Amino acid sequence: MGIRKTILSRIAIVYFVLFLFGVVVVFKMVSVQQIKNDRWEEIEANLSNNTVIVPPVRGTICATDGSVLATSVPGYKVRIDLASEGVKRVFDQECDSLAYYLSAFYKDASKNEYKRKLRSAYNTGNRGLLLTPGKIDYAELQQFKKFPILRRGRFGGGMIIEQENQRINPLGILAARTIGGMNKAGALTQVPIGHNGLERAYEMYLRGEDGISYKQNVAGRWITRTEIEPENGMDIITTIDVKMQDITESALYNQAVKSNPEWATAVLMEVKTGEIKAIANLGMTKEGFGESDNYALGYRGCYEPGSTFKLVSLMVALEDGVVDTSDVFDTGNGFWAAEKIYDDHACGKVNVKQILEQSSNIGTAKVILSKYKNNPKDYVDRVYSFGIHKPLGLELPGEGQPYIKYPGNADWWGTTLGRMSYGYDLRLTPLQVLNFYNAVANDGKMVKPQLVKEIRDNGALVRKYKTEYINPMIASKETISKAQAMLEGVCQNGTGRGVQGKHFKVAGKTGTARVAREDGAGYVPGAYYASFVGYFPADDPMYSLIVTFKRPRNSIYGAAVAGPVFKEISEKVFAGQALKGGIEEEENEYEATPSIKPGLSEDILELAEELNLQNVEGRPASKLATVTIAENKVLLSEKEIPAGTVPDVRGMGASNAIYLMENAGLKVKLNGVGKVNKQSLPPGSKYRPGQTVYLALN
Repeated sequence: MGIRKTILSRIAIVYFVLFLFGVVVVFKMVSVQQIKNDRWEEIEANLSNNTVIVPPVRGTICATDGSVLATSVPGYKVRIDLASEGVKRVFDQECDSLAYYLSAFYKDASKNEYKRKLRSAYNTGNRGLLLTPGKIDYAELQQFKKFPILRRGRFGGGMIIEQENQRINPLGILAARTIGGMNKAGALTQVPIGHNGLERAYEMYLRGEDGISYKQNVAGRWITRTEIEPENGMDIITTIDVKMQDITESALYNQAVKSNPEWATAVLMEVKTGEIKAIANLGMTKEGFGESDNYALGYRGCYEPGSTFKLVSLMVALEDGVVDTSDVFDTGNGFWAAEKIYDDHACGKVNVKQILEQSSNIGTAKVILSKYKNNPKDYVDRVYSFGIHKPLGLELPGEGQPYIKYPGNADWWGTTLGRMSYGYDLRLTPLQVLNFYNAVANDGKMVKPQLVKEIRDNGALVRKYKTEYINPMIASKETISKAQAMLEGVCQNGTGRGVQGKHFKVAGKTGTARVAREDGAGYVPGAYYASFVGYFPADDPMYSLIVTFKRPRNSIYGAAVAGPVFKEISEKVFAGQALKGGIEEEENEYEATPSIKPGLSEDILELAEELNLQNVEGRPASKLATVTIAENKVLLSEKEIPAGTVPDVRGMGASNAIYLMENAGLKVKLNGVGKVNKQSLPPGSKYRPGQTVYLALN
């Protein structure tokens, strides 16, 4: 019993100690909550009122050459503390003058109206009257600092300056919808955030991190102390080429003014890499045609592509081996009564290649229905195998979803297969159509279009985007080769003849399609999409391009509306590349004193003999000789051209340049007279036999 009492007493003591500890804890909690509540509320209010979020500088969006497409610059708001002692001393004498300066600056109200506004605010003791309805720039701020009353500064004149960064597009509307815009600051964020386009897609890189400052009252003066410095946003380097964008935007705009469409878009893409070099989207705004929406890739640009889809259908039949380009089909007099399908003109008996060249709806439908009517799944499965039915997965939000029906779907009808064959009963965006044609130009390799090349932080590379492949080979090489020949035929012999220029070959396809009603009940009378999509130069594709107009007023045909825009863009872009030689200028490896270009050995020796020159040394055995002058002597040395590489003919006359290029197995196209100034294929680079090289002479 004694042991039991001892244990119980010890337990009682432990419980008593724990009880006392609990009482103390509860007391402290109550005292913190209640006893010093006013003190903590004061501290909280002080921190809340005097803590200042310091916004970072938003990153810059640049073109591929570093040109600024969107950047942040300081903007300012000016207020006046009309209750400050300095203002009270001079207000009556200078109020009239300040009203005059404000009226002259904004020109939106009279001096007397400004004076009444200032006097009213002064009488109520307003401590922060806003004088600038919108942000002003630094130069305008300097003007405000010279205004009456305000020129006395913060304490003598009550001038309060608030700085905020504002987003600007230095190049105006160029690619403005793709670059994107900003949302205004609101309850959820104290700084604007990206609303659409690249601004929204790369918000996490562009925005940076906020800093924190505290305001303190020191000896009667408020000072701001920065505790955490803001981290500025990173820079986005896009694939956009400013010159190509300007060419594309201008050509599209000029045609839009003529044809007055609902909207128009054009996209220029580099074939090998998928880099989008230019993208223009024009819609009607209050000021006329401007970058109002991204019709090239957004859901508002999803449409039935019409005749541009015929290439897909014919490639299905070619890839499955059920037809060849020489197979003949009878399209009759332009109307197929059994299927109620029309052609714009009677084509009669034409082969598969001519069906595409003449853009025959009947011919395309007969090819597909004759081979796939009993098993339409084979047709759609092959279309799907090309990869055209999936979204491209672009960086930009809001990509339009491609829709290609499948047999068994609720909306698959008896007429669907025939209509789908020539581009109806399905939906694609212009960029999705372009990407398929780009794959054909790229010998079957379907790459993912891209708009961003790099992300940099204060110049340091953070991320580099490489070319991605959607489908490494959409079809066999044989099918791709036949598709390329058919597209060249369209521009040589068919509906795209007007797009073909003089200096290089174009491959592509016209497209004209009816505009569906928004409620899905048929089509809008007299409303069409007019398109042209293709690539250039056809024998060595560098760029692919699509041009699309919705509801043009002057013509409904792609060849007449979109074709001229395609031609203008392709010719100007090609000319620009030819002048650059396709590469940056290299140092002249033959430079001497004086600088003399290599030439044909026999020509140099023959000229030296005719001029009776006695100071020529060297008898090169090679076809090409390097010429240098040293110590009053002309020295000739052998200059071998490695087999399979492009000769350097810059500085040569036309005849010598042609001889060397053709001797190497290249085809030559000349532009200009005189000596070769630029060559499209870089010296020393590899080439394909029969490839065309363009030489610019001056």
